[in-house]
Amino acid sequence: MSIAPARDDLDALRREAWALIAAAVTDGLAPFHTPTIATADGEGAPRLRTVVLRAADAAAGTVRFHTDLRSAKAGELAGDPRTAVHFFDPARKVQVQLAGRAVIAGIAEEDARSAWETARPSSRTGYGVMPGPGTPIAGGGSYRLPGTAAEIAAGAAHFGAVTVTADRLDWLSLDATGHRRARFVRTATAWQGTWLVP
Repeated sequence: MSIAPARDDLDALRREAWALIAAAVTDGLAPFHTPTIATADGEGAPRLRTVVLRAADAAAGTVRFHTDLRSAKAGELAGDPRTAVHFFDPARKVQVQLAGRAVIAGIAEEDARSAWETARPSSRTGYGVMPGPGTPIAGGGSYRLPGTAAEIAAGAAHFGAVTVTADRLDWLSLDATGHRRARFVRTATAWQGTWLVP
């Protein structure tokens, strides 16, 4: 994907950030396709993990990824929905961070049901793993993946669609001719941008 750098136009730079995010939804080779999310565990300690970007909506200021509802990640977001999503493209030397709140939809809700129905069969298989993610086991392979269509379908009960609504977007681009850093804060009607020292 070729996107012209915005450099010194705040609005264009914000649009560029969302264009990079949106393009990565369907481009599995794009660096933004696998962002890192931050959560806090029950004791307030930070936790990081990589997820697969499944949807993005610039107008709504949202991104979506999927999770197993039995995972620590799902529990942490349910306990404290504040999160940050970090994207980095080493070739472009661009970093984008979104901060906002996450909402988890289970299979009974339309967002999750639609996402489950359109997911590849190989993606669905992971949600039927037994025991659930993070469970201590005797050896590296001491877990069981679903072996039948019915067992794979039963994994839907563990499937969650996580939508993060951003209230802040941070941009950093590294450039030998001058780095650029900006922060955008979402108000009730628009995004307000401010330049920051890189």
